[in-house]
Amino acid sequence: MVILRVKKVFILETRWILAQDVDKQLVKSLSESLGIDEKLAILLVQRGITNYDEAKNFFRPSLSQLHDPFLMKDMDKAVDRLQRAMNEGEKILIYGDYDVDGTTAVALIYTYLKNFVNKKKIAFYIPDRYEEGYGISYKGIDYAADNGFGLVIVLDCGIKAVEKIEYANQRGVDFIICDHHRPDDVIPHAAAVLDSKRPDCEYPYKELSGCGVGFKLVTALSMRLGRPIEEVYDLLDYVAVSIAADIVPITGENRVLAYFGLKLLNKKPRPGIEAVLRHANIHRRGEDSKSDSESQTALERELTISDLVFLIGPRINAAGRLEKASDSVRLLLATNYDHAEKLASSINDLNSHRRELDNAITEQALSMIEADEQMRNAKSTVIFNENWHKGVIGIVASRLTDSYYRPTIVLTRSGNLITGSARSIKNFDIYDAIDSCSDILEHFGGHKYAAGLSLKPEHLQEFSERFEKYVAEHLEENDLTPELNVDIQMDFTNITPKFVRILKQFAPFGPGNLAPVFLTRNVIDAGFSRAVGNRKHLKLSVMQQGNTENVFAGIAFQKGDLYERIHEKEPFTICYHIEENFWQGKTTLQLNVKDIKF
Repeated sequence: MVILRVKKVFILETRWILAQDVDKQLVKSLSESLGIDEKLAILLVQRGITNYDEAKNFFRPSLSQLHDPFLMKDMDKAVDRLQRAMNEGEKILIYGDYDVDGTTAVALIYTYLKNFVNKKKIAFYIPDRYEEGYGISYKGIDYAADNGFGLVIVLDCGIKAVEKIEYANQRGVDFIICDHHRPDDVIPHAAAVLDSKRPDCEYPYKELSGCGVGFKLVTALSMRLGRPIEEVYDLLDYVAVSIAADIVPITGENRVLAYFGLKLLNKKPRPGIEAVLRHANIHRRGEDSKSDSESQTALERELTISDLVFLIGPRINAAGRLEKASDSVRLLLATNYDHAEKLASSINDLNSHRRELDNAITEQALSMIEADEQMRNAKSTVIFNENWHKGVIGIVASRLTDSYYRPTIVLTRSGNLITGSARSIKNFDIYDAIDSCSDILEHFGGHKYAAGLSLKPEHLQEFSERFEKYVAEHLEENDLTPELNVDIQMDFTNITPKFVRILKQFAPFGPGNLAPVFLTRNVIDAGFSRAVGNRKHLKLSVMQQGNTENVFAGIAFQKGDLYERIHEKEPFTICYHIEENFWQGKTTLQLNVKDIKF
């Protein structure tokens, strides 16, 4: 693996992996039946779509494609217990994790239940990241018991809280667990445990977000109450934000949920989301816009999954990372624009501070790795500094993974323990790697590509060594070189208005349905390319040799060092996404260039 150090930015040499050929006859048949370009038919077949009906469901998602929520293990128990609480006037506490998935899930459940439950009988609770840590806490259980809450609905956590649920049972507090993380061998003895990853759960789709599981609960309740299903569908904007921010696959049921959630967000964002968008400099014109003058000058464009990931998610997350995540829930629940604006302004300030913190810590971490030969040459990164801010170490882990492309764990001090966030690379299950060290951990949980853990200080050295040994034994050298998966090779002449119009219908894009990567050879500068952003990036104007009619604008981040060769009209090959660029109220086609090779 080649790593070039340029102003503390690491440029990793990337392997291009061209997708395997697909059945030509199948492609031709699909192309003819749909009336589309064969290149587009290839993209469909690569996504497992092989006939007209499957293509129709893909291009035209329908809410009828959602599964019956009662197929989920314990759903009947959950609805029975929730109905009993509602009928008997019990106090209900909605308890969620402090990240975007947890806070959107809490907002979703609260928004729905407040229509049926006296406001004095319902409240929400978000654990403090620093005082209570991840998941169900003893403090949270005591709060519920001491304040007369007979039922707690816990969201985006709880699947491994066996001992804490036993404690809750002793205190007379029932729990309905709505989680989507991988369980241990023992399932908590709660009133109901909703998690499609349970080995004994036959629910057809296994990749729901935590908010998605909460959505299933209110769907089931709505069915039991005989309420109009539209009341539930009006909550899909929360689910879309959770799907994007939690980086769950946008396949199957999640793709339907994200598709319709985005429609809601684009049609009429909630006041809290609207306020967040304003601070992200995306002004929307809606029926309840704050001022007519602002509406008239609004930049109007459709929100995408990327917007939710990079603009909305970090701002909602910022409150929980640095202060109280309950402010994020209040923002999501806000019904008044002035109130939402005050909350969004405060949270936006926290997000700015968060960026400063994670940039500073990332720089420190990179310097530590560079200064340590053993760390530089390791197959994994396990790095610790007791002074790092716990709220941003997950972001730092992601940045280090991008820099060195290897499984990474960033650790800091939290009380008497060391706590950390883990991020992985393609084809490596970091949850299993951490699980192999579970005997010396106090707690861990998560997914294949992201996890959290805590351990006693005296076990840090042993954990680092065992984790590195596991990684070294389970990864080949090639695995430590980033890959760029290329869907299809084509010429610029293939990029027609009809092609782009149909390609847009492949969205929403995300894990499991990534935006297609195209490869085009013999590309040259059309005469207007330039280096921008202190010469770090390239603003391209390109065409193929021998074809001056098809000229495309492009952007290539972190490729500014290639400008001179491109300016000299040296031919090159590019891999890119085709996307729309919005600038000063105008929409133009743009190639988002992922890599360049001469």
